Amino acid sequence: MEKRIDFAATEPEAVKALMGLEKYLQSTSLSHTHKELIKMRASQINGCAYCLDMHSSDARSNGETEQRLYVLSAWRETDLFTEEECAILALTEEMTLLHQHGVSDETYAKAATLFDKHQLAQIMLAIIAINAWNRMAVTTHMKPGQRA
Repeated sequence: MEKRIDFAATEPEAVKALMGLEKYLQSTSLSHTHKELIKMRASQINGCAYCLDMHSSDARSNGETEQRLYVLSAWRETDLFTEEECAILALTEEMTLLHQHGVSDETYAKAATLFDKHQLAQIMLAIIAINAWNRMAVTTHMKPGQRA
C-alpha cells in the first residue's frame, strides 16, 4: 500500500490543532499508564499498526510491562488491570466502537464513580484524540516507523 495524503504537509493547521489537544492532555492529571492504555486499546480496535508501534514503545518507556501489553486485548480475562484501568478500557472500547451500541449507562456510571468530572472529561478527550489519530494514520496508510 502506498502512503496517501500527508495531512501535516497539506493541512498543517489541522495537525497543529490536534497537537494542541495532545499538549493539553500531557498537562492533565491522567497518568502515563492511563493515557497509553487508552492509546493502545483504541489502536488495537482500529487496526492502526502505526499507532500500536509508537504507543507500545512509549508505554514500555513509561514502565508498562510486556505481559500487560500482550494481554491488553483480553483485559477482561485477567486480573492484571486495576479497577480504574478496567473502567478506562471499557469506556475506550465503547467510545471507539460508538457506532455499535453507543456508551452504555453502566460503563459511564462505573467510570463516573471512580473519577471526578475533570478526570472523566480528560479520559474522554484522550479517547477522542487517539481515535482521530488512528483514523488519520489508517486512512493514509502510515506504516510503523514512519514519521507523520
